[in-house]
Amino acid sequence: MTATNGTPAAGDASGTSARHEASTADTVAAVVRQWRAVHPGLDTGPMEVIGRINRCAALLQQAEDAPLRRAGLSRPEFDLLGALRRTGHELTPGELARETFSSGAAVTKRIKQLTGRGLVERRGDTRDRRVAHVRLTDAGRELVDGVLPEQLAYETAVLSVLAPSGRADLAGLLAELLGRLEGTMGALRAGG
Repeated sequence: MTATNGTPAAGDASGTSARHEASTADTVAAVVRQWRAVHPGLDTGPMEVIGRINRCAALLQQAEDAPLRRAGLSRPEFDLLGALRRTGHELTPGELARETFSSGAAVTKRIKQLTGRGLVERRGDTRDRRVAHVRLTDAGRELVDGVLPEQLAYETAVLSVLAPSGRADLAGLLAELLGRLEGTMGALRAGG
């Protein structure tokens, strides 16, 4: 259905398609076109979503977070410090690994680096010497509290290419997908 001015009417599926076509000037669109040429019978729809999520993640990981760089922190280091700050209490390395979606070895390395810089402290458990507890130092807390507003402003600038309503829609869709994936992966880990 078309409105009198020749544009797709509100709610018309072709309007959604037209917006989609206008926004597909990215590398994933080219990849999808190539796959459609090779395998025209395959549904490449999932590739358009998963491919774009993966590409955005890769570009965001490659981009240097200016506020973090100025503070001498990597994103994973900031995530570890942030986990300690937002939970408000000591965490074990295993808890930090879960909080930051990192491997135990990576967390151990980061704790060692951040301890050397005076940003976190480790202490042994009084009942079990195999367990360590990690907490922020005053310097670590001040660093996180100083960097966080600047980092959020940087991330807002990165997302400024999207309208506020588009950001809210994207956040909602990603939250739904993530919740389902976490539920599925959690069930697979528990069963396997």
